[in-house]
Amino acid sequence: MPDGRDALTVKVLGGIHEVSAAAWDACAGVANPFVGHAFLAALEDSGAACAQSGWLPRHLAAFAADGTLLGAMPLYLKSHSYGEYVFDWGWAEAWQRAGGRYYPKLQCAVPFTPVGGPRLLLHPAAPPGLFAALAAAALQLAKRLGVSSLHVTFPPLAEAERLAEHGFLVRQGHQYHWENRGYRNFDDFLAALSSRKRKAIRRERREVAESDIVLRTLTGSAIEERHWAAFHAFYLDTVERKWANAYLDLAFFLRLGETMADRAVLVMAETPAGEAVGGALNLLGHDALYGRYWGCSQAARFLHFEVCYYRAIDFAIAHGLGRVEAGAQGEHKVQRGYLPEATWSAHWIADPSFRRAVQRFLQAERPAVEAEMAALAAESPFRKAGED
Repeated sequence: MPDGRDALTVKVLGGIHEVSAAAWDACAGVANPFVGHAFLAALEDSGAACAQSGWLPRHLAAFAADGTLLGAMPLYLKSHSYGEYVFDWGWAEAWQRAGGRYYPKLQCAVPFTPVGGPRLLLHPAAPPGLFAALAAAALQLAKRLGVSSLHVTFPPLAEAERLAEHGFLVRQGHQYHWENRGYRNFDDFLAALSSRKRKAIRRERREVAESDIVLRTLTGSAIEERHWAAFHAFYLDTVERKWANAYLDLAFFLRLGETMADRAVLVMAETPAGEAVGGALNLLGHDALYGRYWGCSQAARFLHFEVCYYRAIDFAIAHGLGRVEAGAQGEHKVQRGYLPEATWSAHWIADPSFRRAVQRFLQAERPAVEAEMAALAAESPFRKAGED
């Protein structure tokens, strides 16, 4: 099996349940909860990722001769660009104005989840050439289906660079991460900040603590069905406020509670009587806490910062996690210790002339992205040498 292709069979799956959870997770690993079988199954089983929603599963699975699953790729046939967070609406409009058909396209991603992580999932015993074999199989599928493009969103940089060897164009974005620099507690983290930023965060936390809101961080079996129901209502409220699409229904969150309770970290804000008024959902990885959704039914000053950012930092420090990933958007995150980090995507474009146009766009876009990241980093709240 010198190139990873001999004696391999790559199949297109119509759904995640066509392979066992154990087989898929042996390739996905345990570090990132979003590429695991349970999370992808929750999306499919709840109807969030299906043909009707425009996310038709077309996962790739590479089997050895003895039937062992050695590699996989979460892949979807898309009829739109919603729920991806690497925006290509401008590309679609330009290609359609030129007389082309942008949709359908293929998307290698975790639906509705702008979290970085592996996308070409390889078993520890996978042969050296399996990455190339999966990439080639994805391109063959794209050509067979006649799609305009194939997109791999939020892979690690190393994956994006390997995909570039197969004709993909690499795009850079950014989001906000908090790094645990060996802090013993939250005060230890605050000591690393400038005096002005330190005082501001203490004031924000104190105001929430002195309110009549009770905060609870729940994990595992402590998260009950009533908590999921309340949180889903908060999620819908946030979607409505942002004029966005409600991709996820209550069935999705209940499914998370059934299959991934040990990976869920739910921060709930309640009245003294126990009525839930806000919350933030995080998922736990091997060395990271991933902030995903937030919402509230009762406005309170600084509640969003406390529930989404400070409680996540508390949890990460207490559990020895290396970072908290707070997603994209929101320059206010920088002032609370969440600094810009590069994200990546890889894009294969079928038409040569369209590919050249996208390549020119990406070449012009990257310096702007890097300049924005540098400007944000310059606003870092951390103490500089000689500063109090």
